[in-house]
Amino acid sequence: MIETVTAIVVAHDSAAKLPACLAALQREGVRTIVVDNASDDNSALVAEAHGARVIRNAKNQGFGRAMNIGMRAADTAFTLLVNPDLVLDDGAIAHLLVASERWTDAAIFAPRIVEPDGRVFFPNQSMLANNLRNEKGASWEPEGDCCTPFLSGACWLVRRETVLALGGFDEAIFLFYEDDDLCRRVSDAGYALIHVHHAIARHERGASASPRKGRIFKARRHLAWSRAYVAQKWGLPSALLTVFVKNLPKAILAYVTGRRWRFERYAGSVQGCIDSWRGRTALDIEDLV
Repeated sequence: MIETVTAIVVAHDSAAKLPACLAALQREGVRTIVVDNASDDNSALVAEAHGARVIRNAKNQGFGRAMNIGMRAADTAFTLLVNPDLVLDDGAIAHLLVASERWTDAAIFAPRIVEPDGRVFFPNQSMLANNLRNEKGASWEPEGDCCTPFLSGACWLVRRETVLALGGFDEAIFLFYEDDDLCRRVSDAGYALIHVHHAIARHERGASASPRKGRIFKARRHLAWSRAYVAQKWGLPSALLTVFVKNLPKAILAYVTGRRWRFERYAGSVQGCIDSWRGRTALDIEDLV
């Protein structure tokens, strides 16, 4: 058992993906807390069957708020923040811990994220970073451990007290950009962020929750809202008008032609812009306090 690490997994209708994720964490020998965001499936029961401690939220609190709940409930020096659609390779946590001993000025460590087609996902874009290439569609793979301004939020080993002292994830955000925002605050506070190349995690992006009518609309609504919120928070130009103008005609066309999934996607983006212009918060949208 690794006594210095507690894994935190936020689940929302994630029963199909949790078994592989939790089995890998068991093999790695870490205690696990699953924060269940009011799932309609049996995610909580699946988590308990795999030996995890389960915190049941009566409402879906969103990713960042739920992760903060999990980090506060842990009592170890490190917390491993894991998406339910991610599976760690054997030895990944050991490699992350070795990196934490090597780079004592770092607060966040992330494994090499490998996607189902074998490609490595390494963030090359962030609206909060001028020192990334920010080329749409561009990608590259580090050749070894490296310091970077942003890391994929799919899996992080974090120094728990350091991250919580910086406020954890911004709880005004329900979904999207919370990882970019926290990386920026950690970096601005003088801590490094480290990509750990020999720690490997397999990630099926976007598969953490089962598909359902209205889910795409909700996700795109929060994506548009969160982008506007983060831009305002960090004094960046707003892209609201561009997003609105780009998506409105597509939403109308999808509605007229009966393409429901496309309509959800484009209409969600439009609604997120309207919410932002009206001064609604993400917590208002989700009826959270």
